[in-house]
Amino acid sequence: MTSIADEARLVFDNFTDRTASIFNPHLRLGVTGLSRAGKTVFITALVHNLLSGGRLPLFRAQANGRILGADLQEQPDDAVPRFQYEDHIRRIVEERVWPESTRAISELRLTIAFESAEAWRRMLPGGKLTLDIVDYPGEWLLDLPLIDKDFATFSAEALERARLPSRQKEAGPFLAKLATIDLDAPADEVTARDLSVLFADYLKACRADTAALSTLPPGRFLMPGDLDGSPALTFAPLPVEKGKTYPKGSMAAHLSRRYEAYKTVVVKPFFRNHFARLDRQILLIDALQAINAGPEAVSDLETALTDILACFRPGRSSWLGSFLTRRIDRILVAATKADHLHRESHRRLEAIVRVMVDDAVARAKFSGAKTEVLAMAAVRATREATVKDDGEDLPVIVGIPAAGETIGERIFDGQSETAVFPGDLPDDPRRLFDPVDGVAAGSLRFVRFRPPKLQHSPEGLTLSLPHIRLDRALEFLLGDRLQ
Repeated sequence: MTSIADEARLVFDNFTDRTASIFNPHLRLGVTGLSRAGKTVFITALVHNLLSGGRLPLFRAQANGRILGADLQEQPDDAVPRFQYEDHIRRIVEERVWPESTRAISELRLTIAFESAEAWRRMLPGGKLTLDIVDYPGEWLLDLPLIDKDFATFSAEALERARLPSRQKEAGPFLAKLATIDLDAPADEVTARDLSVLFADYLKACRADTAALSTLPPGRFLMPGDLDGSPALTFAPLPVEKGKTYPKGSMAAHLSRRYEAYKTVVVKPFFRNHFARLDRQILLIDALQAINAGPEAVSDLETALTDILACFRPGRSSWLGSFLTRRIDRILVAATKADHLHRESHRRLEAIVRVMVDDAVARAKFSGAKTEVLAMAAVRATREATVKDDGEDLPVIVGIPAAGETIGERIFDGQSETAVFPGDLPDDPRRLFDPVDGVAAGSLRFVRFRPPKLQHSPEGLTLSLPHIRLDRALEFLLGDRLQ
């Protein structure tokens, strides 16, 4: 995926990082996920609970009273935007609205002071762990496999997906325009731009709630940021023949060159400067949205997981080897929005994601890193209750749906609390992949709830943000570094 020069730079960067870690233990945690999976909320809740000493009974260092304190530190990289924790926590706690989604990469540095779990080490001064949290859009991960693919291979795969029956509606305008393109004709910038816009519109339509598809590279077409309108983003797949040489200046040659520029300008710098320097990774997925969209979306999410896992540089490095090359040794795949289900369905949700991950691991020939699966809600927006329905107890969740959310013909105003029975997940996860016997699209009832109002202790203290299994996530990602 990288050149010799890229690898040499990675070795230098890792040697520098590891040398500094001898005197100051350091961990780089990557946080990513596909659209609307809750990356910003997860990071905000993680930092909030560490800074405020939140309720984290399964995070052993915190539960045992060994966390002495946590503090935000100066931004570690002057070239990367800071994760605006203060703005995000204010929106969640004071305004009770969810923060904006991740649009670009950002970082935040946190120092955790702790007391060792081993008696003989407690005779020494307390330890400190520097935690760098790297937040980036999951769509960018799906770009990494493009590094090893030429334009013909990328085009063949992209057009094969676009012609699937489940994507015909979204891809129709793009495919109609594509049918008018003469590959050997002189390149026309207006035509190239129109084609790329239609291709981007098709990808965005596939990402919408009703389709909830996940395998949608190139990722910057969904989140262009400051590259919007640049030549590197003005291309689209074409029905080119592999191995054929097209005339210089032709439409095929022009868009092929733009595709190569995209890899050089966008994909490789992200891999080299950020992705290849991670130690741990959490991948957040909105499995419920895919389940509710039907078997096609569930299978597509599994394909996306396969592509993502194939990108990681997994494995456990030796102490000396870690100075030269970095390997992600722990990956957590977390199904978010567990608070949209009653706890009776949480194990089923975890089982569903476990099947996806296990299949993706096998397909990606992935090995070396420790992986775990979790159903969680970084901020719990609902509570559980039971209501009577035809004489039977029905498990429901209770919360305040966001303004504009609907169930049937009811439109919520953002102020009224309601009880929702979201539906049942199947006992057999494999049913979700079956287009005949699977869960019908739209059979589950999901609405977006407002963040909760913080509770107060009997002494009048404001309690930390409630969550579901955030402590388990922290234990898996950080626990061994706080011994």
